[in-house]
Amino acid sequence: MQNKFLKKAISGVGACIVLSSLCLFTACKSNKTNNNEGESTDTIAVTSVKFNADSAYASVVKQCDFGPRTPNSVAHDKCKEYIVNAFKTLGLNVTEQNANLKAWDGKVLKSTNIIAAYRPELTDRIIICTHWESRPWADQDPDSTKRHEPVMAANDGASGVAVMLEVARCLKQLKPNVGIDFICFDSEDYGAPDWASSQAPQDGSDWCLGSQYWAKHPHAKGYKAKFGILLDMVGGTDARFAYEGVSMRYARDVMVRVWDAATRAGASNLFQATDGGYAQDDHVPMNEIAGIPTIDIIPFVEGENSFGVTWHTINDTPQNISKETLRGVGQTLIQFLSEQ
Repeated sequence: MQNKFLKKAISGVGACIVLSSLCLFTACKSNKTNNNEGESTDTIAVTSVKFNADSAYASVVKQCDFGPRTPNSVAHDKCKEYIVNAFKTLGLNVTEQNANLKAWDGKVLKSTNIIAAYRPELTDRIIICTHWESRPWADQDPDSTKRHEPVMAANDGASGVAVMLEVARCLKQLKPNVGIDFICFDSEDYGAPDWASSQAPQDGSDWCLGSQYWAKHPHAKGYKAKFGILLDMVGGTDARFAYEGVSMRYARDVMVRVWDAATRAGASNLFQATDGGYAQDDHVPMNEIAGIPTIDIIPFVEGENSFGVTWHTINDTPQNISKETLRGVGQTLIQFLSEQ
């Protein structure tokens, strides 16, 4: 199985990373302090700004209404226009980074990374990012006759965009004291399907083409960010988010702070203090090429379906998106930003 959690040979991360449970749980302390009576007091305020899950879900539906947003398709072009206009309507400065990226099968993918900047004048910046396109093959579908069909990508693509748009909508109320760059990476999910895995590079470089390009060619000369937060599949009905291994290696402090914010946001049922695994995702080039400490909020479900039952299947549709999952992730981000 071409599974993003199981492919470890990624530019120096590999199987050589060993994070013990003791190390993980020792590092992941909350911001609560104990008084003499043994009671816990959290000194960080809970924000009154609320994430609108209905609005986020409507964005998922809107993106899927275009059809599968596979590279080089009409649906892909229409969805790009929608995302760009949505961020502009919210008052953000939008940059379209266009690139022709050669895929594992020799096809040239006309790709666009979309960067929407909040308070671009600030040099103190953070990144919230996701990928926005659809996978061309449902190669994990239980029905083998469906595996050459494209994925609608309601969760694996649209959910991250939807959460980012709704967080951006809340910034006028939130007024964070830091610049934020929302980045939608293209051509993340064009990695070779199972039946062609022998034709693909064995280092996993067939995945995450848009973020690889951005990491080598940032949208602004001399661009720097304190850290990044990647969202991948953040709307599933069966979602649970664990400490992803690459994130813990490069950005442990950020991951701990986000998980603490999730507790204050009432989303500890989603953000669980457990070791998840290693994901080959857009945060890898951000960490290893761009040098920006970046975490990955990505679901890990014990058992056969590591990323949930709809991952890379034709069932990744809006009907299988949970508003409560969208709310939990979105409110966690809003709480986290309120603490910056």
